[in-house]
Amino acid sequence: MPSKFIDHLSSSRRDVLKATLALGGAGAAGLLPGTAAAGAKGGLDYNSTRDNLYAFGKIWSSYDEMVIGAFHGLMYVRVPGKRMVPVFGYTGTGALQCKQEDDGRLWIKSRETGYFTDLETGEILETWDNPFTGKTVEVYHFYNDVLTGNIGHEIPKFFMGEMGESPTLMNEGTVFPDENGNYPFILPFEQYGDDLMMSWDYTHDYKNPVNPDGWPLSSTGARVTPSEHFTFQVNKHELEDRSLPSCRMTAGFSRISECWPFMKMGGTEFADVTLFGRMHSHKGLSGYQEVPPKVLAYIEKHAPEFLTLPDEWDIGNQRVDTWKAYAQDIPPENPDYEWEPTDFVVPTGSGARDKS
Repeated sequence: MPSKFIDHLSSSRRDVLKATLALGGAGAAGLLPGTAAAGAKGGLDYNSTRDNLYAFGKIWSSYDEMVIGAFHGLMYVRVPGKRMVPVFGYTGTGALQCKQEDDGRLWIKSRETGYFTDLETGEILETWDNPFTGKTVEVYHFYNDVLTGNIGHEIPKFFMGEMGESPTLMNEGTVFPDENGNYPFILPFEQYGDDLMMSWDYTHDYKNPVNPDGWPLSSTGARVTPSEHFTFQVNKHELEDRSLPSCRMTAGFSRISECWPFMKMGGTEFADVTLFGRMHSHKGLSGYQEVPPKVLAYIEKHAPEFLTLPDEWDIGNQRVDTWKAYAQDIPPENPDYEWEPTDFVVPTGSGARDKS
């Protein structure tokens, strides 16, 4: 049964935004009535981009110290006109830390893993029997090495793919421009009792780094359109208590895309099917309590550095895109295709032997 409704926008976000602009405000999509003034001890001003950035860092990550989060769930394949079929589990971890600059800008640092698991046993797969093609394929484990990002006072845009691709606006559909055409970093918070809920979405469309000319079996086509959707739940009092570096977060996490390259759907009648995932995501418990035991044991044995973060913040990383990482780690299936591998050493899974 849902908790009792306390504070919520009674009119549409677009109407509230227009009304706020008419009063000379900075934009109030996601406004929670009756919140504390900006900078007030123990409270947040949900009209303030600075406080929204602070809140996002605390929900997603942790200030002052690293925190470990995890996700886990199932993935399905949908062939048009047929029911979805579960194909494997999907699980992984994130080592996370953040800091906020004096001007309010937010830095987030992370290190991530992503694994595919057997539906029945939960064991991390090294090979997978593809029920659609009848082939056994080597599984590609995703290792996103240290990534740092800086978020300013506007909702960020992600630039994926090649130069000239259209950027992805985060939270399209729940954020709207101000009178100058800018998107202030005001998040779509909703309050029910002591629960705060917030969504975070992105929907990409860009040129496939796993080019069909180089990887005809791994590539599903010229473009990829991955999207991910989070619905966060946190306790309002924990979030607003500035003496706490982090807060307990649980989230629903769903993902829709073309099939992963390792599934080798390219050139088959299943190249255009849809891959859908639904997962739990959570962080805030001490130590490694968030991580499923089998996943933790696997990482501790094969890639323990992915449970840590370096002290540095000025770190670049080109592996945030799974398809791009695959194209860097896995040699082209076409031996005549020009390849540009990186120096990253893949700890396990497909591609690991090539740089051992």
